Amino acid sequence: MDSLTVKTAKREQFVDITGEVQDFLTSNRMEDGVLTLYCSHTTGGLTINEGADPSVVRDILVNLERLIPRRGDYQHAEGNSDAHIKSSLIGPSLQVIVHKGRVMLGTWQKIFFTEFDGPRTRKIWIKWIAG
Repeated sequence: MDSLTVKTAKREQFVDITGEVQDFLTSNRMEDGVLTLYCSHTTGGLTINEGADPSVVRDILVNLERLIPRRGDYQHAEGNSDAHIKSSLIGPSLQVIVHKGRVMLGTWQKIFFTEFDGPRTRKIWIKWIAG
């Protein structure tokens, strides 16, 4: 199984991994199929959203914080319950269609690793199914 490593710099951030995913496909000569990306961390996730305007990511982070504040009525002793809830809402995995060696994203779409308890070094697992 293959993986990507993502280093985050802040407690909460979106990291655009679209280029790394595309580079993986290109270097492994993967042409047509489905690529599954999986985050095995309980305070991180994966999502596809607009990558052209950084205010979209900002709006998502600000409003997730408003909905799920860092300080709240939590019992989890580590102090990162908000990160667990946010990662559950975002989700741990994505599947993307690959055609002619390219990830089939919309014009403005990017693939993001979502960090909610950083900074950290994270691993994203990759599984390829040719088709």
